[in-house]
Amino acid sequence: MNRPKPSIAVAIFVKTPGLSPIKTRLAAGLGKDRAEECHRRSAACIAQVVSTAGLSGHWAVAETEALDHPLWCELPRLAQGAGSLGQRMARIHSELLRHHSAAVLLGADLPQLQAKHLNEAAEWLMDPKPRAILGPARDGGFWLFGANRPAAETRWTRVSYSRPDTATAFRSSLEDQFLWKELEPLTDLDSCDELERVRAELEQIPDPLPCQIEIRDWLAVLPGRSP
Repeated sequence: MNRPKPSIAVAIFVKTPGLSPIKTRLAAGLGKDRAEECHRRSAACIAQVVSTAGLSGHWAVAETEALDHPLWCELPRLAQGAGSLGQRMARIHSELLRHHSAAVLLGADLPQLQAKHLNEAAEWLMDPKPRAILGPARDGGFWLFGANRPAAETRWTRVSYSRPDTATAFRSSLEDQFLWKELEPLTDLDSCDELERVRAELEQIPDPLPCQIEIRDWLAVLPGRSP
């Protein structure tokens, strides 16, 4: 009997403007409307990068009532459901693994993501051995996690998120279950302090997508960025 071809699913975690507070630290410097626009632009760029990499993209939507929202119609949708961030990530990761060989989780605040990052993750996770991959963020968190096996919810929930040691604690919590690989550190866009760094990382992309050029130029003229 032929075995099914391995497949990699990617979930992009998003919130819906008007239904949830979005990028509150960024909004403190830019205003609510610009922070929401940044979220929309970044999410759209990430979706295009996932498509360019040839992977199966999904929106992981924070609000169940927004699963049919026009912003999220271009990809299959999954409801994050209730609970802490750890519970929601565990739920989405496990759900994707029911239908795919491996699952990758992404935030929606990384417009400088490149197909090469996802291709590297996919290549690593295609191995039949239990494997995981982490993209560390410069603030101590992480911008990507992927694995080809599920992990118990308690492994996700015993981690404290949004801290300078989150990536280290997260990997430590799941360390013994997988062979690990790390991608290059990148800056996720959470506050005005990171605007200039994200724009610089966008500048370094050899062949940016049109959406990445647009958001790079848009970031350049935002108030709140460093001179």
